[in-house]
Amino acid sequence: MRILHVLDHSLPLHSGYAFRTAAILREQHALGWETLQLTTPRQQAGDDVERAGGLVFHRTPLPGSALARVPLAGYAREMAATAARIGALAASFRPDVLHAHSPVLDVLPALRVGRRLGLPVVYELRALWEDAAVDHGTTTEGSARYRASRGVETWALRRVDHVTTICEGLRAEIVARGIAPERVTVVPNAVDVAAFRFAQPADDALRARLGFAGCTVVGFAGSFYAYEGIDLLIDAVARLAPAHRRLRVLLVGGGPQERALRAQAIEQGLGDRVVFSGRVPHDEVQRYYGLIDVLAYPRHRMRLTELVTPLKPLEAMAQGRMLVASDVGGHRELVRDGDTGFLFPAGDVAALAAVLERVLAARERWPEVAARARRFVETERTWASSVARYRPVYERLTATHAAPAAAHA
Repeated sequence: MRILHVLDHSLPLHSGYAFRTAAILREQHALGWETLQLTTPRQQAGDDVERAGGLVFHRTPLPGSALARVPLAGYAREMAATAARIGALAASFRPDVLHAHSPVLDVLPALRVGRRLGLPVVYELRALWEDAAVDHGTTTEGSARYRASRGVETWALRRVDHVTTICEGLRAEIVARGIAPERVTVVPNAVDVAAFRFAQPADDALRARLGFAGCTVVGFAGSFYAYEGIDLLIDAVARLAPAHRRLRVLLVGGGPQERALRAQAIEQGLGDRVVFSGRVPHDEVQRYYGLIDVLAYPRHRMRLTELVTPLKPLEAMAQGRMLVASDVGGHRELVRDGDTGFLFPAGDVAALAAVLERVLAARERWPEVAARARRFVETERTWASSVARYRPVYERLTATHAAPAAAHA
C-alpha cells in the first residue's frame, strides 16, 4: 500500500496537528505501508525536502517572495502550487491513495490531481476551517466569509471518496451535512503509551530550578490559544491562592495568548506563582508533566471545542496525572467525570476553583483514578489501534478503483 499524504504543516513545527501526523506515519510504516508526505506552502519551508523527527517531508515552495496579499488570490496560488507538487510526486511515487488532511486548501488540489490520475482521495477532517477562523479572530460565525468557507468545506466532503475524522463530534457534523455515515470513519486521537511512563517520579533538579520545591503544582501543557481557557485557570488559582500559599501554576508551551496571560498573572498578584516554561522539545515534555500534580484543560465553550477532541488530556492520563477539564463536547469524549478525571461547567471560574479544591483535598483517591485513566488509554486510545482503522478504508477504495481500470485494460 502506498499513500501520498497532503498536509498543512508538519514537524519540526510543534502542534497537535504535527504530532498526530507523525504518529500516523510511524504506525503506517509499522504496518508495512509506504508513505510520501507533502506539506503545502503554509509550512513556509526553504528546502524542497526536509527530515524531521525521523521522517522525510517534501515541501511546496511558492514562486515569488511571499503569499499574495489578497486572500482569494493567495489561496489560489497556494492550491495551484500544491496541485503541481502532488502531480509531480505522484508521477514518481505512484501512490494507491491520495490522503489529504485539513484544511480544505489541501483537499481541493488533491481532488484535482486525483480525478486526473484516477486515484481515490481520502479527506481527513481534523477541524472545521470556518470555526478555527472564528477563534483566530479573522471572521465571525455567520459572516459571509464563514458561510463561504463552510460551503467550500461541504462541497469537498461530498466529492472525496471517503472522509476520516478524529472524533464523534466531527463525525456527527459531517453526517449532518449530507454525507452518508458509511463514508465517514473516525480515527481517534491517541497516544504512544510506551513513550509516557506511568507515575514517573518528579525531576528534583528541574523542580528546584523552577522554584517548586515543597509546592503543589497545577498546570497546562499545549498551545496558548484563546479557546484553551488558560485565563480561567489563572483566575481560579487567584481565588485559591489565599488558602493555598504553596500552590503554583506551570504553563508549558506558547502561543498568541502568552503576553496577555503574563499580564493577567501579574494583575492577579500571581507574578511569582505562575511559571511560563516556554516551548519544550516534545521528548522533554514528560519531565515537565512530572512536576504537575493536577493538569487543567479549561477550554471555553464554542463550536470548535464542542466538536474537536484534543491530544493533551490523553497524554496526561497516560502518565497518571490528575486531570481537570471543562465539560465541552471534545472533553466529554475523553474524560469520564469522577472516574478517569474531573469535569466542570465550561466558562465557570468558581466551578473550576471548586473542582480544583476538591481534587487537591482528595489525594487518597489519586492512585485509583490514575490507574483507571491509564487503563483507558492502553485499551482504547493507542496509536496502533487508531491507525489500524485506515486499513479497511484504503483497501476498499483501492479495490473499487482497480476494478474500472482492469475493465478498460
